[in-house]
Amino acid sequence: MPDSPAPFDTGKQPHRRFNPLLREWILVSPHRTQRPWQGQMETKAAATQVAYDPECFMCPGNKRSTGAINPDYKSIFLFDNDFPALLPNGQHGSINEGNLLIAETETGICRVLCFSPKHHLTLSIMEFGDIRAVVDCWAQQFQELGANPEINYVQIFENRGAMMGASNPHPHCQIWSTATIPNIPAAEQESQIAYRKERGTCLLCEYYSREKSSGIRTVVENDHFLAVVPFWAIWPFETMILSCRHVGSMDELSGEERNALSDILKRLTTRYDNLFQTSFPYSMGFHQRPTDGKPHPEWHFHAHFFPPLLRSATVRKFMVGFELLAMPQRDITAETSAERLRAVPDSHHVL
Repeated sequence: MPDSPAPFDTGKQPHRRFNPLLREWILVSPHRTQRPWQGQMETKAAATQVAYDPECFMCPGNKRSTGAINPDYKSIFLFDNDFPALLPNGQHGSINEGNLLIAETETGICRVLCFSPKHHLTLSIMEFGDIRAVVDCWAQQFQELGANPEINYVQIFENRGAMMGASNPHPHCQIWSTATIPNIPAAEQESQIAYRKERGTCLLCEYYSREKSSGIRTVVENDHFLAVVPFWAIWPFETMILSCRHVGSMDELSGEERNALSDILKRLTTRYDNLFQTSFPYSMGFHQRPTDGKPHPEWHFHAHFFPPLLRSATVRKFMVGFELLAMPQRDITAETSAERLRAVPDSHHVL
């Protein structure tokens, strides 16, 4: 009798995985993890040590580049972005040349939220209560900006570290609210609508249940949230935070759930820092329902973390070649990434 074919081993065999949120494929090449690296090595960024920097535009009492003086704030500090990507009252107009050259006005409101008056902090080393104050402000801003009839989507995001383009190391995030729903949330919305129509249930509720039961891609969890390396992750140590309860936006979270979100954010970012003993760079953002006044039962609140580091604090992943021209590709599997993140502590820093 002929030998039985070997079982399909995703830890060794090149394969592709499907992202049901974006309805895109990613190529996984686990055998390439053994290749030597002689490419670019980033300089390990030195952690900011000072609690106050007189040259920082965001520290309490300092003058910003526009001349505005920051208050002597003791907790969070929210202000309109001095150099916003969007304006609330743009010149309305459009261009359409043969359905090929198309442009139209986009308006919006951009704000900056400082997490703390202390210049050297990050989410991973902030006190729990201070993170909870940030979460409450996020929820309040989602409500306030979303109530504006000219705003149909609120995107909250943090770029941490110079490697991710952060122009200032002071702990802060940005809140951009837009007149239209941006590309990626719009794609996720269409996928969630289609899944609900086809299956009669929520895409991310189903995904939460599968990841909760298997545990192989789980990084950290509590009673209300689960942080996993998604099955379809592109970035080496990409993670996704999923709410247990089906809610569409952060303002729907109870006090207990907001505490749990604060807990999961601190524990996940601590694991990131401990992985390569560095202040881990990433882009992080929350995806939640549009604020267009329509019901959105399909939406399930979640967050994405996209860190660039690949092998160490000085080697990062690049999106080039095949990935720019064909499809995303990764070498280390999602399961291996989750295992490595689970292996480091989330209760204290080892830097």
